Amino acid sequence: VQLQAFGGGLVQAGGSLRISCRASGGRLSISALAWYRVAPGKQRELVAAISAGGNSYYGDSVKGRFAISRDNAKNTMYLQMNGLKPEDTAVYYCASAFKQGLRTRALEYEYWGQGTQVTVSS
Repeated sequence: VQLQAFGGGLVQAGGSLRISCRASGGRLSISALAWYRVAPGKQRELVAAISAGGNSYYGDSVKGRFAISRDNAKNTMYLQMNGLKPEDTAVYYCASAFKQGLRTRALEYEYWGQGTQVTVSS
């Protein structure tokens, strides 16, 4: 499975952005999916996760502002980010695993995208 993340960019604080992750070589419909991010000088952080059945998890810092989703027909996952803050600035990585249920540990994910940069200006 190859994952390709795209859609990052520069946005002003308070703005919105949707990033995407397209998969090839495997079906996202039967996979646990997640978005992680790595901010400058910080450790990798789980932003959001979704199970094949549609259950979702959000990190405390993004709860109520971000939404994870998938389009099985397009084999693509998304992260809709609203109310962006400068502290959301990071490289965002998509991840997938052929596992059931909600997965919140990075080591459980088998496939990773290359990352897309999101920069929020104040």
